[in-house]
Amino acid sequence: MQPSGHRLRDVEHHPLLTENDSYDSSSSSSSETDTADRVWFIRDGCGMICAVMTWLLVVYADFVVTFVMLLPSKDFWYSVVNGVLFNCLAVLALSSHLRTMLTDPGAVPKGNATKEFMESLQLKPGEVIYKCPKCCCIKPERAHHCSICKRCIRKMDHHCPWVNNCVGEKNQRFFVLFTMYIALSSVHALILCGFQFISCVRGQWTECSDFSPPMTVILLIFLCLEGLLFFTFTAVMFGTQIHSICNDETEIERLKSEKPTWERRLRWEGMKSVFGGPPSLLWMNPFVGFRFRRLPARARKGGPEFSV
Repeated sequence: MQPSGHRLRDVEHHPLLTENDSYDSSSSSSSETDTADRVWFIRDGCGMICAVMTWLLVVYADFVVTFVMLLPSKDFWYSVVNGVLFNCLAVLALSSHLRTMLTDPGAVPKGNATKEFMESLQLKPGEVIYKCPKCCCIKPERAHHCSICKRCIRKMDHHCPWVNNCVGEKNQRFFVLFTMYIALSSVHALILCGFQFISCVRGQWTECSDFSPPMTVILLIFLCLEGLLFFTFTAVMFGTQIHSICNDETEIERLKSEKPTWERRLRWEGMKSVFGGPPSLLWMNPFVGFRFRRLPARARKGGPEFSV
């Protein structure tokens, strides 16, 4: 955190909004009243392409595992057990991905830095607060502005294009689950590829697959490359996320070397604050707290978009 003197200068350089400012605070406040009933979705072209690519790669892996390796197998229980296990991991991974992408990461309401709102806070004399000049909001402690989401995000760790969203206070647990399940499914796919190559070599590539030998080799090699890349990336991200949670320090705070002014929740206390409650199997469930929400579209300049 910055020293109080610097914080005062920040506030002086970016004064609070007045009635003559161009930002429409009334429309913003009315839109924030029903945010909980709407789905959070970021309209970013790169993020949407990366999210679709993630799903396609998982679907491809499921296709190769199911139709190239397991269904042609003569061992019934080998196919059933591995098929159920891999598909369960894939469903959990994609569900975690959806929860990460469509969950509000902890956005601060836009345009609340008005004189009226300031007076309602009843601040003590000499008390200093931040105002974000980009989204015109009063910035809470540990919040950072995301140029892609165009919002200040509480406990923002980073913006991940693969989930088309920021990783913040409210969706970090789903991002951790996403990286964990992708890493596990990648390891499972790599192990199955190893067994499949051994089986095909022993059988002279005649009965190991319903596809031709060249096509089988291409599909398996591509799946191995995908599994290695996915496992490396998600395992590293999973490790860094667990480290950040246990140290109660976001990636942005670590890179900026910000000295903590908050009471840190270390190790299990940090895990409990992110995953909720004492350790249990519910920590592994991406469906906890899920409920259906309506998907309204608001007409704005540039076309309709999901409300955030």
